Amino acid sequence: MRRIAQAIDVRSREIARLTGLTLPQLMVLEAVRSLGQVTTQELSREAAMSASTVVAVLDKLLAKGLVDRDRSLVDRRVVHTRLTAAGAEALKAAPHLLHPGFLAAFAELDDAERSQLARALHRIERLMTTAAPEVGPLRPASEEAGDGPDLTGGRPTH
Repeated sequence: MRRIAQAIDVRSREIARLTGLTLPQLMVLEAVRSLGQVTTQELSREAAMSASTVVAVLDKLLAKGLVDRDRSLVDRRVVHTRLTAAGAEALKAAPHLLHPGFLAAFAELDDAERSQLARALHRIERLMTTAAPEVGPLRPASEEAGDGPDLTGGRPTH
């Protein structure tokens, strides 16, 4: 577990150096691109982050001009976020969240091995969130019924 956490930290710093964006910022940008005009609550679920964390990330993305936020005309309590042209360009230029070497090696595994690894990671995640329920789910609720986490980060693996 320590080595996995260290590998994630190294990749996170590499991406931040290349893009000027943190992993949470990229994850929220990806979620905004995926969902279109979206509320903070929906982003929170999609990015598997607390609403307060998403708001803090959105504040930074707004300051960088990568997203816009507007209040709903129907319900002024609701704020919608959408990607700007600069945000779309930042995502185009950003490297994949997972290292290309990992993606290539993972793609070479047969379907059964990929499914087995995904199920094992899903099980570890459930064990960790059961042991520390204040952490909450580490993946969107939309994956609850699936075979496990999306190891592609939502991007094509080719």
